[in-house]
Amino acid sequence: MIRRTALMLGLAAALSPALPVLAQSRALSAEEQQLINEINAHNSAIRTMVGRFLQIDTNGGRQEGTFFIERPNKVAFRYAPPSREEIVSIGRGFYVVDRRDETYYAYPQDSIPLRQFLGDRINLLNANVIDVTNTDGYLSITVIDETVAGTVQVSLIFDTDTKDLAQWTLVEPNGSELTFSLYDVQKGVEIPNHFFTFPSTYSGKEPGT
Repeated sequence: MIRRTALMLGLAAALSPALPVLAQSRALSAEEQQLINEINAHNSAIRTMVGRFLQIDTNGGRQEGTFFIERPNKVAFRYAPPSREEIVSIGRGFYVVDRRDETYYAYPQDSIPLRQFLGDRINLLNANVIDVTNTDGYLSITVIDETVAGTVQVSLIFDTDTKDLAQWTLVEPNGSELTFSLYDVQKGVEIPNHFFTFPSTYSGKEPGT
């Protein structure tokens, strides 16, 4: 079974802009601000996105799957077999769904930073940026964030030419690392509504209950 905390932190790491500022290690240069503004605009304009992901943990464990995102407020991350778990959100909460056991575990929508990416606008300049590096055609933006599990550090890596998100690395409160790489990404694809749902017969608790 995929650890729920890692699932949610991983998605929070995926794209978690527009959070209250805690601290910045240094001021951003004009060039860095321009690049980040371009990344904000590019990703805000993407209304739907689908593709595959590879997750690698601290011990070298690998898991793959597919993801589907539609603005506003819809996301589905499906892990490949033998796992039957996935994450689904349609705006009122994030659900870790186990299709084998026909159960779900819910997190309130406002407790997961991913909600910021699912809105209409993205603004990484409002995130808690502690470092920015620009090397070999990739811009790495490192932020710290308060999540449901504690303080985490996230490095989001964007292609400086396309402005697309290529990878992110999460350092959890206990020091463990989790890296997600995206590939075979398609944008502007129509996604069936049922991709963001699960049967009402599944057992679990709604957010806040």
